[in-house]
Amino acid sequence: MVPPMALEPPGAHPGSVSASTDQLARRIEELLDARAPTSSICPSDAARAVDPDGWRELMDDARAAAGELAAQGRVQVTQRGEVVDVATARGPVRIRRPR
Repeated sequence: MVPPMALEPPGAHPGSVSASTDQLARRIEELLDARAPTSSICPSDAARAVDPDGWRELMDDARAAAGELAAQGRVQVTQRGEVVDVATARGPVRIRRPR
């Protein structure tokens, strides 16, 4: 199990969308690395790993982090098994390594 991360102060990563988005992107990759290559995670898995008590407030940032990683080709965001754009997807999504 990957331990929770402490939130960094805003501006900790100049030029980033937000410090929490950067942390969530790192955590998404760590969680995927810890699973089988064909596995996927929910954005809430990353949010919970970063802040177990305040994860709900991080859900928009978790989806944004997944979108940034998808734009870089590092992950795919899926819904019902189909690759989707997380910015326009409504409802639950999953994050996986590209196939």
